[in-house]
Amino acid sequence: MTEEYDDERLSIELGLAERGIALLKLEGRVFLRFDGTADAGGLRVPYALVPAQGVLAKPSKWRKLDAEARAALVRERSTDRALRELHDSTVAFVRELGAECEEFGLAPMDFLHSLADVQTSEPASVVFDRIRQRLGHAAERQREEQHAERTRQSINLAEYPASFDVARRLPRKFIALLGPTNSGKTHKAMEALAKAASGVYLAPLRLLALENYERLLEVSRHGKPLAVSLVTGEERRIAEDATHVASTVEMLDTRTPVDVAVIDEIQMLADRDRGAAWTAAVCGAPAGTVYLVGAPEARRAVEALAERLECPIEVHVMKRKGPLSMEDGPVRKVKNLRPGDALIAFSRRDVLMWRDMVAEMGHSVATVYGNLSPEVRRAQAQRFRDGEADIVVGTDAIAMGLNMPIQRIVMTSTVKFNGYEEEEIPAPLARQIAGRAGRYGIHEEGLVAGYDADSHEVMRSLLKEKPVPLNTSGFAVAPTLEHLHRIAAVTQETSLAKLLKRFIHNIDVPDGFFYPRITEDQMERAQWLDTLPLSVADKFALSLVPVSTKVLALQRAWEHWCVALSKKRITRLQPDDHQLYHMTLQEVEDTCRLYSAYAWLGYRLPDYFPDIELALELSRAASERVDTMLQDQNTSSRRRHHRRR
Repeated sequence: MTEEYDDERLSIELGLAERGIALLKLEGRVFLRFDGTADAGGLRVPYALVPAQGVLAKPSKWRKLDAEARAALVRERSTDRALRELHDSTVAFVRELGAECEEFGLAPMDFLHSLADVQTSEPASVVFDRIRQRLGHAAERQREEQHAERTRQSINLAEYPASFDVARRLPRKFIALLGPTNSGKTHKAMEALAKAASGVYLAPLRLLALENYERLLEVSRHGKPLAVSLVTGEERRIAEDATHVASTVEMLDTRTPVDVAVIDEIQMLADRDRGAAWTAAVCGAPAGTVYLVGAPEARRAVEALAERLECPIEVHVMKRKGPLSMEDGPVRKVKNLRPGDALIAFSRRDVLMWRDMVAEMGHSVATVYGNLSPEVRRAQAQRFRDGEADIVVGTDAIAMGLNMPIQRIVMTSTVKFNGYEEEEIPAPLARQIAGRAGRYGIHEEGLVAGYDADSHEVMRSLLKEKPVPLNTSGFAVAPTLEHLHRIAAVTQETSLAKLLKRFIHNIDVPDGFFYPRITEDQMERAQWLDTLPLSVADKFALSLVPVSTKVLALQRAWEHWCVALSKKRITRLQPDDHQLYHMTLQEVEDTCRLYSAYAWLGYRLPDYFPDIELALELSRAASERVDTMLQDQNTSSRRRHHRRR
């Protein structure tokens, strides 16, 4: 007699089928399954489920039991009480799930139909949990779709220009002054700004804002100097009754109408991380006449923006005032460098290495790279202008601003780290760097050379490349706090990372003319900030603090400030006059950046970061120390040269 026949006869003898019970073998188990129908909340749901004690044995053990032992075990596990308990728990589950489905607007039978279809020996409680999990996922998808739709309805990027009320109401006109470096385009725009009754200059860098602030201060009208304010993220010099402002582009005041606005380096519209600031400036500059100053490849882009904004535009394409030529061959040796050269490298380490090599040949050297504060860069550039330094060694930081009497650009390399990998510099950057050679009115022509044969030929090739026009759509738009509050209002989310993701993925972008962008740094910071009890506004401000996450000391300072703010603690600065004299050059540079970042925060959250003036004072002291250290190192290298002679 087979085992299956034994079990079938056992089922008949015990009348299991009449009671809605099946004796089954599946998944390496012998078990009981109870069939029934649960009526609850207007639902009638058939089920076939295993009770809590429904698993009888493994097949190997079951085979060893005689008929009497099997019957005893089945009777013990299939009592009326066991049937009733399973039925009651199923009814309760159906009622619970039906109520949850109603709350989320889902059909309960999409989930409950499987109660009669379960092909498993798992007990009913496990089946219930799996269905709950499926419902949870479905509800989350539903919630996500609802939030995505509400986000789309709350923000439509096609309406982005209309968010700038003052600019929208003004009759604005654009004048594009486009040309290569040394074409006089910025000079022409600044002349128009100086003559205007009121105006604003928008710079890509603090250094340029500072230079043109001082340039405007030299303008006299009716025997009086212009009243000019300087506004950058890290510094404010506010003049009483100011008619003009020099500002970094991110600090544009979109609410105060002026006669003229100058937006410099307009090709930065295409910048991956900062392009959104130029989009906002073009759309929101509250000026009757807006000068767009930059490279010729921006022409189609600014024309497309002007058409979208329904503003008339004049385009003036300007030519370089002096010729720019490649040298016949590479420089090859440090001794072949000459006064008036600018030696270009692409990292701080390489700049300092070349600085030492050049100084050891007896040259005095000015040093310029991105980690230096604007004050130090300007002081170093001034040494080169004044003839105190024969040669300037710098990164591509000299390519934007810093007008210096450079006769020849010498490239030590044409490969730069782009944040992800080493790659050949793009042609626009090569043109911008090379364009610094041959200052009009000082040199008859500008010269470009590579230090070695490879960099020489690459530069020759890059300078011959035809400029690629900027895209005429997809202009970057960064989230504002208002955007995030709108999304939070319709989704009830308070996570900054989730709000930023919704801004990127869910807002309405009807034709792609404007497109949402955030930086990877901001998203990484947002995820960390979400671990702290902070408001969306505070998290948003902290996510934008200009400190490098790659410098451990700066990252730790930023984290300390965030934690302090989350605990409503005031963060004060403790000056130490002697501290700077025990630091390396790198440490003093980073200290300068730290004080600048504190000032940035202080302007936005003054109640918790009140030492703004002290931060600026300490930043200036650190800048002076850096400048002194650079000069001392330069002098030491030159002394070694003289001792060897």
